[in-house]
Formats: sequence, C-alpha cells, structure tokens
Amino acid sequence: MSNSEYPGKDASEGSAQQAAEPQLDKAQLLKLVLELGPLGIFFFANAKGEMLADWIPALAGMKPIFIATACFMVATVISLVISRVKLGKLPVMPMVTGVVVFIFGGLTLYLQDDTFIKMKPTIVNVLFGSVLLGGLLFGKSLLGYVFDSVFELNAEGWRILTIRWGIFFFVLAFLNEIVWRNFSTDVWVDFKVFGVMPLTMVFGAFQMPLLNRYAPGKEEEA
Repeated sequence: MSNSEYPGKDASEGSAQQAAEPQLDKAQLLKLVLELGPLGIFFFANAKGEMLADWIPALAGMKPIFIATACFMVATVISLVISRVKLGKLPVMPMVTGVVVFIFGGLTLYLQDDTFIKMKPTIVNVLFGSVLLGGLLFGKSLLGYVFDSVFELNAEGWRILTIRWGIFFFVLAFLNEIVWRNFSTDVWVDFKVFGVMPLTMVFGAFQMPLLNRYAPGKEEEA
C-alpha cells in the first residue's frame, strides 16, 4: 500500500519534521553564538583594554593583549559550560580549541609574552589539518567528528570534503603565521576576528554543491 492511503500518518510525520526543524535551527544558532562569543570578547577586551584597566584595579599596568587573553580564556570556559548544559555534549572542535587556548593563554599570561596566544591559531589549524589528512591515510574520514556534522555524505563525498578542509586548515595556519609575524598585534586581532571567520564561512558555502552531489542515494538516482 502507498503512503497516500494513510493521510494521518503523512500529516503526523510532516508535523513532526516541521517541529524538529526549528529546534535544529536553534541548536545551530546557539553553537555559532558560542563559537563567536569568545572571539567577540577577545576583540573588545583588546580594543578597550586600557579602559578596562582603569575600571578594574587588578588589571592596572597590563597590556590590552594580556587582558584580552585572560577574558578570552574565561569566555571560552563559559562557552564550553553552556554548550554542555544546553546541547548536552561538548563538540570536539571547540573542546580541543579550548584546551589549546588554556595552554597557550596560560603561557602568555605567565611569561607575559603574547607570542604564545598568537601561535595558538597556527597550532590548532595544523592539528586539525593533520588529523583530517592523516586519517585518510588510514582510510578514515574524521571530518564528521571534528565538526560534529549534521549532514550526510557517501564515502567519496566524505573523502573529497575531508581533503578540502584539511588543506584549508593548513592555509589558515599559514595565513596566521604571516599576519602575526609581520603586522602589529591590533592587526592580528582584527584578522583573527574579522578575517578568519568570514574566510571560513565563504569556504564552507563553496562546499554546498559537493554536499548536494555526494548526498546518499545520488548514485542510485543517476
């Protein structure tokens, strides 16, 4: 029998899907806010570091980049806690990034050397790029684990997308090295906040044709 003989079932399934879609959208929006929030705080604290030092005596004498680093670390912890409470889990990428933030942020504050926090994006991007491309050598596509992916692809699609993202992570690491080694701290902060995220979003948008082409069942349709 066709599904048309069960209109009630179709209606209930349709309503269930419609009910699930807003929840998915809210979850994705929350994840985006939790990822961008610490970066926004980092930018604000660096730009207004002197003002914050005037307001908070304990920060007196600290350079804006060190104040921003401390705020970034606190914001990262809060972001991970909210993610755990609201989403019920800690996504792999933010969790690994948070660990690196604490290691290099701690070194930055302890040694009063901003080189460490500037190197953090390089380390994170090289790490993810190496994991993705290295996994392919063992026949494993780890992209879904890294991004906590909600989309589905066939094996070839995962392989191609993993290669692209792996290379992209290395490109971001290379760009970070160029910027922090050749430009001022303020320029580096601007690049980190307003350069990396737009580049990532544009790159991700260009992967949409691949997601459609290698969705499960496409071979059968062809």
